[in-house]
Amino acid sequence: MKKFILPVLASLALATPALANEGRIEARGGVIWSSGSSQDTWGIAAGYDFDLGSSAFAGVEVSGDKIGNSGTKVAWGFNTRLGLKAGEGTRIFGAGGYTTEACTGCDGQWDLGAGVEQKVSGPVYVKAEYRHFFENSIVAGGDALVAGVGVRF
Repeated sequence: MKKFILPVLASLALATPALANEGRIEARGGVIWSSGSSQDTWGIAAGYDFDLGSSAFAGVEVSGDKIGNSGTKVAWGFNTRLGLKAGEGTRIFGAGGYTTEACTGCDGQWDLGAGVEQKVSGPVYVKAEYRHFFENSIVAGGDALVAGVGVRF
């Protein structure tokens, strides 16, 4: 029995990194636009992706983003991701969630978007992402396009 159990345990221990459930942290910046005007935006995000087999993943993310316009504050995002592993180090995903108010007197907004991440070297990746923020009773809808760099761990 030991001859069977020990090799199985050893192979599971060696295979565990192949599961690749990973945390990540990133810095990003870009542009946000609404009602004919645009502004710079920048922020950070931290998340965790869970493998759904060899070619798909799902994840959660918390972010803090600031619009460069004076009078704004950090908007906190709580999002989920669902995506495909499209090739060596490439992830294509859809994302959606809720972002808190970006200014005093504003309301938070629901958002949907899509993006792509590409592994650059080791745990480092670059990212491009688009988000649409839905209009509500106080805040007009808007769009954001950001690029970022991050590290997986």
